[in-house]
Amino acid sequence: MREGIFEEGQRVTVQGHLEEIRDLGGLKFVILRDIKGRVQVVFNKKTAAQELLGLIDSTSRESVVRVVGRVKKDARAPLGFEIEPESFEVLSKAETPLPIDVAGKTETNLDTRLDWRFLDLRRPEVAAVFKIQSKLGKAIREFFDKKGFYEIHTSKIVSQATEGGANVFPIFYFKRTAYLAQSPQFYKQMMIAAGFEKVWEIGPVFRAEPHHTPRHLCEYTSIDLEMGYIRNYLDVIDVVEELMVYSLDYLRREAQEELDLLQKEIKTPSRPFPRVTMREAYSILSERGINVEYGSDLDPTGEKELGLAVKEKFGHDFVFLTEFPWRVAQFYHMRKSEEPEWTNRADLLFKGLEICTLAQREHRYDVLLSQAREKGLNPKDFEFYLNFFRYGVPPHGGGALGIERIVMQLLDLKNVREAVLLPRTPERLVP
Repeated sequence: MREGIFEEGQRVTVQGHLEEIRDLGGLKFVILRDIKGRVQVVFNKKTAAQELLGLIDSTSRESVVRVVGRVKKDARAPLGFEIEPESFEVLSKAETPLPIDVAGKTETNLDTRLDWRFLDLRRPEVAAVFKIQSKLGKAIREFFDKKGFYEIHTSKIVSQATEGGANVFPIFYFKRTAYLAQSPQFYKQMMIAAGFEKVWEIGPVFRAEPHHTPRHLCEYTSIDLEMGYIRNYLDVIDVVEELMVYSLDYLRREAQEELDLLQKEIKTPSRPFPRVTMREAYSILSERGINVEYGSDLDPTGEKELGLAVKEKFGHDFVFLTEFPWRVAQFYHMRKSEEPEWTNRADLLFKGLEICTLAQREHRYDVLLSQAREKGLNPKDFEFYLNFFRYGVPPHGGGALGIERIVMQLLDLKNVREAVLLPRTPERLVP
């Protein structure tokens, strides 16, 4: 029901949820809403049948109705036109009272909104978040296609944990125990070993993390990429940087209607993004009264404060935090730099929140064996993974981004669950 799709005098059929009924003198205004917007239907009390007017008055808000009528241009109407009806039909009547305020005139807490997510999504402001997320997904797919990446689809049922055994969901797999995948890490590296050179995937990953924070989920959508024949992890940084610039510029152009509704503006970020080493971050944070143990990762407070420091110094919402300490690394996840205490890994922070982790992998079989033992692991437990590296693997690297966190930061949402259709947290399994 967009402006311009109907012509004056055209006979049309409009269908949607009945949002509002207003009586003004001799006229009765009915507002219908569908996923495209709102349309106004105007009934003249003097000419409309009393039976019809009675039906309208008895129809509850959020009922699904169908109206057939003629288009009349009116600049005061929501879309610049209104409908003069010939018929009004109730297709599905809504019960009353509604469990949440779909009109959004009263504030409802997030947990209650999520309990009634399908009603919550009828609010145009909430729907706009997921329209933007849909367009973001389109931009990402378009970007990888233009860059010559192959899209892959890896199994989400795996035989062992990808990133440590403490935060996995075990499942019964016939007579064995299997797990929901924490990451497609092993499999995207397998594709590099297979000679595909550049691959990407978008799909769910699962983390059995008992966190109760505005930034954590037990299931989220991960955007994964892996590249062969890289010189070092800076090649991966460049691609992730290009991806974010391309995606935000796409949304700036293609999601203007939704952004206007949310009163948000997107500016295409400038390149290159600021880059800060972990050791530099320790110093920056220390100057701001936050002391981080040398050789440790940053906690959420440190990330947020570093984001503020970068914004103050560079005027930029993005920063790559580089050269992570080896002590917090998985043996397979990243390659050591020329200084053994540090690795060729980077995180991308967006407004002080980590949205991406990337790294150059260790592709040398003998070094992988050594690193596994250094971490106190038995290489036998990772035999299927280590086999990838026995027959020649190009130097490679990759990363993963969380689409919900990107949307959260892009739209300044207070909780990542607002960017998830059906959030899964330690407490929430339905709807």
